[in-house]
Amino acid sequence: MPNTILKIENLHRVFQVGSEEVHALRGISFVVNQGEFVSIMGASGSGKSTLLNILGCLDRPTSGEYFIDGNPISKCSKDELSTLRNRKIGFVFQSYNLLSRTSALENVELPLLYNNTVSNKERREKAIYALEQVGLRDRMGHMPNQLSGGQQQRVAIARALINDPVILLADEATGNLDTRTSYEIMNLFQELNQQGKTIAFVTHEPDIAQLTHRMIVLRDGNIINNQAIEQKSAKEMLDAIPPSDTQ
Repeated sequence: MPNTILKIENLHRVFQVGSEEVHALRGISFVVNQGEFVSIMGASGSGKSTLLNILGCLDRPTSGEYFIDGNPISKCSKDELSTLRNRKIGFVFQSYNLLSRTSALENVELPLLYNNTVSNKERREKAIYALEQVGLRDRMGHMPNQLSGGQQQRVAIARALINDPVILLADEATGNLDTRTSYEIMNLFQELNQQGKTIAFVTHEPDIAQLTHRMIVLRDGNIINNQAIEQKSAKEMLDAIPPSDTQ
C-alpha cells in the first residue's frame, strides 16, 4: 500500500462576502500518495488558490477533513499548524520570495532558523547540500539581483528542500519564466520526483501540467477531472526548442 501524504475528504470552503455566501470549494475529495507528481489546474475562480491555501495549512476548510502525513488539520492549534508548515511542507512560489539583501546560501538557510534542534553548522551543511541539489553550489554567495530568474527559482526550490519536507507545494512556479527556463525548472522538478520527492504543482498552463503524472482539474469549486496522464519529458521538450529561442 502506498503511503498517503495528502488526503482531502469532502472539503468545503465558504466565504462570507457581505450578505452573500461564496462557495469556493464544494465538497472535493482526493489523495496524493508518496512519490506522486500531481498538477492542480483551473481557471481564475475555480478554487485552486483556495485549495492551495488549505493544503499549505494557511487556511482551514469550512467543513470536511484534510490530513497531511496522517495529521488531521482540523485538530491542530495555530502553533501546531505553524510547525507542520515548517517541517512537512516545502513552498515554491511564482515570485520566488527571496530576501533581496541576503545571499543565496542565507536565503536557503532561513527555514532552519526556526528549528532549534539544528545547529548552525548543520544548518549551513544542509543549505549547501540543497543548493548542490539544484545545481547552484557555485552561486552560494550571490545576491538575488545577481541571479537570473531561473537561478532565483532554483534558490527558492533549494530553500523548500532544506527541511526534507514530505511534499513540495509549487504555486505557478514557472509563471514568471520564459519557455526555455520553465522547462529547465520542470526538468529539475522531474529529477527531484525521480529521487522520491512528492510534488503538487499548481498551474494554469496545460504544457506544464503534461510534465506531471496526474492532473486534478477544478471548475467552480468542483473537481471535474482527476486522472493519470502520460508524463512528457521536460528535457525532451527543452531539447526541441531552437537554441536562439530564449523567450
